[in-house]
Amino acid sequence: MTIRILTVGIKTELDVVGARQRAHQISKLCGFGSQDQVRIATSVSELARNIYNYAGSGKVHFTIEGETTPQILTIHIEDKGPGITNLDLIFSGAYKSSTGMGKGLLGSRRLMDKFDIKTVKDIGTEIILQKIFPRDAPLITPKMSSDLVAQLASLPANITMSEVLEQNQELLGALSELKNRQEDLLQLTRELEDTNRGVVALYAELDEKADHLRRADEMKSRFLSNMSHEFRTPLSSIRALSKLLLDRVDGELTVEQEKQIMFILQGALGLNELVNDLLDLAKIEAGKVDVRPHEFDVTEMFSALRGMLKPLLVSTSLNLNFVIPNTPLEMFTDEAKLSQILRNFISNALKFTQEGEITVSVITIPEQGLVKFSVKDTGLGIEERDQKLIFEEFSQLENPLQRHVKGTGLGLPLCRNLATILNGSVAVESTVGVGSTFSVTLPQHFFAKENIDEEVLTNTIRDENRLQILVVEDQAQVRLLYEKFLVDTEFQVFTASSIREAEDIWGSVKPAAVILDILLNGEDSWAWLAQIKNDPVRRRVPVIVATEVEDKRKGLSLGADAYYIKPIFKQQLISTLRTLIGSSISESRHSKEHNLDGK
Repeated sequence: MTIRILTVGIKTELDVVGARQRAHQISKLCGFGSQDQVRIATSVSELARNIYNYAGSGKVHFTIEGETTPQILTIHIEDKGPGITNLDLIFSGAYKSSTGMGKGLLGSRRLMDKFDIKTVKDIGTEIILQKIFPRDAPLITPKMSSDLVAQLASLPANITMSEVLEQNQELLGALSELKNRQEDLLQLTRELEDTNRGVVALYAELDEKADHLRRADEMKSRFLSNMSHEFRTPLSSIRALSKLLLDRVDGELTVEQEKQIMFILQGALGLNELVNDLLDLAKIEAGKVDVRPHEFDVTEMFSALRGMLKPLLVSTSLNLNFVIPNTPLEMFTDEAKLSQILRNFISNALKFTQEGEITVSVITIPEQGLVKFSVKDTGLGIEERDQKLIFEEFSQLENPLQRHVKGTGLGLPLCRNLATILNGSVAVESTVGVGSTFSVTLPQHFFAKENIDEEVLTNTIRDENRLQILVVEDQAQVRLLYEKFLVDTEFQVFTASSIREAEDIWGSVKPAAVILDILLNGEDSWAWLAQIKNDPVRRRVPVIVATEVEDKRKGLSLGADAYYIKPIFKQQLISTLRTLIGSSISESRHSKEHNLDGK
């Protein structure tokens, strides 16, 4: 959607002042701040003066682009003059002009979000300036634009002296603000020098303490591991001897002897469970746990858990139910570790639920690529203040059932650590007297986070002959989809989930094209798109916008080479990349040949 606001003709020096005044008024009515108003007015004034000095006459058109916020103020400046020579030299900053034309063009490009210029010798010059509206600016609709035009009509259009006075006031204000900032900067520099001395001393102390903590942590992990291994041998002996005695291998036992040996066996089993949990925790803390992801069916895992845990039901008043998903659900993660988490949840529910039911269910969260498993019971419930405590090591709550069941206080902390290893998280919802729901949420497709940077570096070396594509997308499943689309093509994918990550990757990777989502973790990428296309080095890199924001005109106006509403299909993406990258290479070669001809 394009909303036309005003056209200003440039024929006299008075028109140059009028164009500046109108630019100031329009930017103010559009909701720009005072500094942006000055930037826009100054840019228009400089370029209008170029028209007057070099072309004799021309026009300045003001329009608003975009159907969604933030909109774009677009200023189209055109003349039928002799054109501009040495354009590359001007933008390099090396051009020297007695009239200052080079400074006007260069300054305008720096002041605006996007600057495009087309100039042909003896035909004329066209310049497009764009500034993205502030986030809090209202959306201007075609109906509202008529009110905006009416407000412009009511404002004075030809007051030269007042305009000069206004420019002087703006300059005085800018100088005053600059002076205040300089004083603040000097004061801040002094404070930073003092702070820096303290920070250096603090870092030295922190390094020493971190070293002590590192050694203590290593010693704790080593102690837990060694202790666990040392305990296993005597515990195995105690269990074996207890079973021999209970099997009457060495003769009959009295009732009292059998009872005492059962106590010994139960104590050994409890200690063995504690040792196993301690060993698992020690391995996790030492970073020695290997994740072995593979593809499996959730229904089959539920079937195995049901067969394993049904024998633990000792009461007819308690039921264990597994809710099978309606459609087949495939996951790629470590099935053994996920099964261990669910076994712990179900075992706890069995211990602390006397009657009712325990329900194990699963749901998918497709927009985030996640799967959530829940174990819901009708047990005692947990006080809200204790719900965080239960995930701490060796923490156990006081309740009537605690005297009848044994626990180590390590099961839930182990679940939390295992879920973290699988890139997931655990949670609990509970009401006293009603029951509890323990849940674990995991990515449907596991990927090793700690190896991402290493993989990117390896792929850069291994596939340096492939064309590198930068995908800026915050949804993991969409990034994975693009990777699968391009895996067997001439394109190699590098992914980023934010603008900051994209900038970091761009520093080491020279992308042949960018696939960009507009909404990234709560922020939009409109300004970054304009920044790329306003950069003389990066502007030739094609940008394909693939998003859910339906504002194609604004995207193309800011420089996007293609604009698609999700989902984008495989052949559509590959075809677009090949077309745009081919044309980009041709344009780059043409530009180099043009520069050589100019020389």
